[in-house]
Amino acid sequence: MIHSKFPPIGLFDDVADADEFEALYTLQALTNPRLRNEVGDLGLLPVDEIPFGIRGCSYATAPFTHVNPNGSRFSDGSFGVLYVADSLSAAIAEVKYHQQAYWQKVPSLHFERFVFRGLKCVFDEGGCRDALTLARTHAIYHLDAYHASRELGGELRRSASVGLRYHSVRYEGAICWALMTPQYVRDVIQTTHLEMIWNGSIAQVNRLSAIPVQQK
Repeated sequence: MIHSKFPPIGLFDDVADADEFEALYTLQALTNPRLRNEVGDLGLLPVDEIPFGIRGCSYATAPFTHVNPNGSRFSDGSFGVLYVADSLSAAIAEVKYHQQAYWQKVPSLHFERFVFRGLKCVFDEGGCRDALTLARTHAIYHLDAYHASRELGGELRRSASVGLRYHSVRYEGAICWALMTPQYVRDVIQTTHLEMIWNGSIAQVNRLSAIPVQQK
């Protein structure tokens, strides 16, 4: 799930390879002063890891060029991670928790409506390390303390690992993936719109629409 305030970055989807991207990026940069903000920091992602030519390339790439400086479970904020859950219910639980934690720090916010895109992601997990063998009591699964998990994420990053398969912390029985590169993503499509209603806490989550999935 991603916030709908972040639109797809069409430039990644408009080209088939790195040479075309470099040419189009250079051309558009002359006339589009917002391009750098839209595309993000390309210095954070080697161009040869961008999966040009796939459907939804912009979705796959965005977490690595628009990095949350506050970090996440497996990142200290210096690099991006693409997080994927094995079901929409698990994704909602994960996102709801973090939205709740963030907006509770804004005392003046009494009511708001947040709209998200639900995405379906197909990727090759063959090179992922497996943390499903670790007990749920392991330090990387701590509810709020991320020291151990960020150490592991940094190790995965330094060793150029594809990513990690692990237990969802917010949805019992679900599996999640922390992908350290978009290189092995094969397809990303939007499947639904959802809203979260805030009135001091996230009071409800509504599914606004389901979007027909077009076959490739």
